[in-house]
Amino acid sequence: MSGYLVETPESALLLDCGPTVLQALQSSRLSAAPLDAVFLSHLHGDHFGGLPFLFLHYLYVEPRRRPLVIAGPPGTPERVRALFSLCYADTAAEPPPYATEFVDALPGVEIAVKDARIVPFPAPHQASPPSLGCEVLAGGKKIVYSGDSGWTEELPRRTRGADLLLCECTSFATRMDTHLDYPRIMENRERLGAKRTVLTHLGKEMLERRDEVEMEMATDGMVIEL
Repeated sequence: MSGYLVETPESALLLDCGPTVLQALQSSRLSAAPLDAVFLSHLHGDHFGGLPFLFLHYLYVEPRRRPLVIAGPPGTPERVRALFSLCYADTAAEPPPYATEFVDALPGVEIAVKDARIVPFPAPHQASPPSLGCEVLAGGKKIVYSGDSGWTEELPRRTRGADLLLCECTSFATRMDTHLDYPRIMENRERLGAKRTVLTHLGKEMLERRDEVEMEMATDGMVIEL
């Protein structure tokens, strides 16, 4: 279940919004109120299925009045509204007390959120609607988020010199065109060239063989300061 909170001096961004995002925030004693924008890498449930619960949270727990930006692949507004309606039809039918501003995330087209810039790039995962990774640029720092992705030369082009790479690593040995595996990442480790790489979106193989992994692996609630 994917969700990464990026806090800059002026903004708060969520990279993906999996179904457990609110639990994770609450476990870390963090408020959802400061959130300015959500970037959806693609429209699989483990990456955007937490939005209906976030919407309810903003209605009943931390009432929201200011706009919320949701950026995602083309078709995101329809999918998000349909999911909300499936989960809570009556609530979804009522206009919320805050504006939801949907933005099409397109490769190479910058999305500005206060002091942060999000630059999407294509990722080989889900073909339609397309999957994306992104760069987040703020305060002179650069984070690259792979999203769900098979190997692509887009990754080393984006990651060299980045302050942090959040890199999906679904499997330890099984090779797929739509997900990354640990050997493939190790083969290209020097080419990726980020100052710090954290492996995430860890599947069963990775968790069962964590003692054999030389690279840093993410844990729930992990905090990284840049």
